[in-house]
Amino acid sequence: MNHQQSVPRSIWKIIVQKLFKFIKWFLILSIGSVIIFRFIPVPFTPTMIYNIGVQVLESDRKIYLAKDWEALSNISPKMQMSVVCAEDQLFYSHNGFDMKAIKKALRNNERGRKLKGGSTISQQTAKNLFCLPHRNYIRKAIEAYFTILIELLWSKDRIMEVYLNVIEFGNGIYGVQAASQYFFHKDAINLSSDEAALLASTLPNPIIYKADKPTKYVLRRKSWIRRQMSHYNSVEALQH
Repeated sequence: MNHQQSVPRSIWKIIVQKLFKFIKWFLILSIGSVIIFRFIPVPFTPTMIYNIGVQVLESDRKIYLAKDWEALSNISPKMQMSVVCAEDQLFYSHNGFDMKAIKKALRNNERGRKLKGGSTISQQTAKNLFCLPHRNYIRKAIEAYFTILIELLWSKDRIMEVYLNVIEFGNGIYGVQAASQYFFHKDAINLSSDEAALLASTLPNPIIYKADKPTKYVLRRKSWIRRQMSHYNSVEALQH
């Protein structure tokens, strides 16, 4: 009888040991990767790899990947302003999460509306850098964990720099430098306010919304972003 009772205990002991080992290595690898990417350019993201895989599987699609890393100092401040005005106007003051926006999104979901909004630039950076492009609660939990890490270990400028270099602007187009070259044939440092706002206006769904073929919705959104940019005037104004 005692022998029979000891078997389940030994199994639980093994499970707990494996679980602790998994947690230990997950923490080491996750914190280590966030520290590394604080200093070096991001070579690729899970989204890039996933989308290349989709292109390979769909034989009728040409494989295309355009990405060019640029330091934040080589990206127009107008582009920085446009994404903050469009995506996350509290970026420089929150700790990674916009609780008011999250609560609003949850209320909309409870009313049967499409769940949208509430995702900050920090959350989007964490998602793009560390998560696959699938929507589920596990991914949201991982996204939240990495959001906390990058807010603790990176500066806001570093978060913005990584965000602008890995964000998708269309099929195979990643980062504002690649998007600027693809759509406007110029470097990101030379983007005008209109061009920056147009790129930012496609971010809700850059696969559907195109900067070179803007829909009425994109043009309305661009006009709204331009008004917001005029109100703040500069990145420094957004930081205070």
